[in-house]
Amino acid sequence: MRARLSFVLGTVGAALFAASGLARAAEPMNLMLNWTPTADHAPIYFAKAKGWYSEAGIDLTIEAGKGSAVSAQRVGSGGANLGIADLPTAIQAVGKGADLKAIMVIYANSPQGFYWLKSSGINEPKDFAGRKIGNPPGDAARLMWPAFAKKVGLDPASVNFVNLSPQAKVGALKTKSVDIISDFYNEHDLKVREFGPDLGFVAWRNIGVNVYGNSLMVNGAYLKANAERVKKFTAVTQRAYSACVKDFQPCLDALTASVSGLNPDNQKDQWNRIKQLMRDDTTTKVALGAFD
Repeated sequence: MRARLSFVLGTVGAALFAASGLARAAEPMNLMLNWTPTADHAPIYFAKAKGWYSEAGIDLTIEAGKGSAVSAQRVGSGGANLGIADLPTAIQAVGKGADLKAIMVIYANSPQGFYWLKSSGINEPKDFAGRKIGNPPGDAARLMWPAFAKKVGLDPASVNFVNLSPQAKVGALKTKSVDIISDFYNEHDLKVREFGPDLGFVAWRNIGVNVYGNSLMVNGAYLKANAERVKKFTAVTQRAYSACVKDFQPCLDALTASVSGLNPDNQKDQWNRIKQLMRDDTTTKVALGAFD
């Protein structure tokens, strides 16, 4: 069951953006991502490359992140104006005093998943007890683990978490230095190709832990002082995600022009999974990016 949230800015769209008028002197705004840039951030790079933020009076700086927890803390303390974070992680940060407001959902469904090798003797989540889970220390899955464990009947203390960077997780599973890894569903195809039929997988949303995932956050004090600017940022970003759903290639081109080392085919696979995560009744029938 979803918790009902107050949607700070309401439904925004292209009409608001078009009404912003002629180009004007842009005001600086910084956005901290949840991780290093990949397909789910492509619409933001696309909108920046097209000049949409500048036309809305925003000089946007994009900063790579180190996990949802870091992003939520940074934005919540005022170190960044806006950020992307997994919503449960952001809620936990608010509980610890972070000044955060959610303004747009990107993943309407939880992207969280666990992966393992069937040859290791793991057949289902109940077999996780006594095993090692590879996971970045600032990742949302680690913070949300007690909810998952409760859902499948495990003692949360029955596993050991091992610190791994996002880039090291697949290699660690392959060498069996860990038994399980957590990862977002948008990179599912990469692991299917790597491990084939030996790959075990469970999506959190399929076992009843389906909370909102990546969402755009804004510092509360910044929002209060710059409500119209944040509203325009959200309108542009909503427009960009809508454009990328219709045709991803220009968005991919903008992403790879700004970020080196990305495999275009992998990013296309990711985007197809991301579109599944973005889709629910609210985002398709009310407005893309809207919360229930």
